[in-house]
Amino acid sequence: MTLLYPLQSLAAHPPRLSPAYRSTVKRSPQKPLIPIRQTLSELTGPVYGHETVREHDHDLTIQHKGEPLGERIIVHGHVLDEDGRGVPNTLVELWQANACGRYVHVVDQHPAPLDPNFTGAGRAQTDASGYYRFVTIKPGAYPWGNHHNAWRPAHIHFSVFGHSFVSRLVTQMYFPGDPLFPFDPIFNSVTDEKARARMISSFDLENTQPEWALCYRFNIVLRGRNATPMENKQ
Repeated sequence: MTLLYPLQSLAAHPPRLSPAYRSTVKRSPQKPLIPIRQTLSELTGPVYGHETVREHDHDLTIQHKGEPLGERIIVHGHVLDEDGRGVPNTLVELWQANACGRYVHVVDQHPAPLDPNFTGAGRAQTDASGYYRFVTIKPGAYPWGNHHNAWRPAHIHFSVFGHSFVSRLVTQMYFPGDPLFPFDPIFNSVTDEKARARMISSFDLENTQPEWALCYRFNIVLRGRNATPMENKQ
C-alpha cells in the first residue's frame, strides 16, 4: 500500500505554460502559487452529481429522437488508484465533438454540420470494481486556430470526480494511430513519451460488438508512476 504521495508522478502532467499551445502563455501563472487551506466542507462535500446519474446517461446515442450520424463506438475501462485497485463510485463525465468535429457550443462556428441527434455529453458512475462504460460516436478532427493549419486529433474529454468538489481531475483520451499526433501541441505538452501513451486508448476486439460497434479501452490512473496525465495537476 502506498503510504506517501508519490511526487515523482507530477512529472507526467503537462506544465501550465506550454508556449507551443498559445493560449497558455496568457493564462498560466507567472508567480509561484500560494497554497490556500481548504475547509472541511471543501474536502468532504458536496458529493457532486453522483446521485443524479440516470440509467441511460452513459449512452450518447439514445439521448434524442433519432440516432446520431457517425461511427458508433464503445469506450470503457477502469478508474484506478496508484496501486492498480479500482476506485468505486467515481463520477465519470465526458464531452466531445460530433463525427464532423463540431461541438454544440456557441464559440464553435467552424463550417462543419451540427447533428440534431447528438449533444456530445454523458456521465456514468463506476461500479464496485471501478469499471465504467460509455456508448458514443467517434469524434472527428477539427481546426482550432492555434497555428497555421492547426487541427486537433480526434479526442474525448474526461472529467473524474471523487466525493468532494476539490477532487475533480480532467484529461483527454485519444485514438490509436492518429496521424495528427506529431502536430498537436496540446498532446505534446506532455513531454514524457510513456506518459503521452497513457492518454491513447487501446482497440479492444474482445469487447467489440459484432455488426454494431467497435470498442476502445481507456483506464484512468489517478496518481503514481503510471498516472494518466491530467490538465489540472501541475
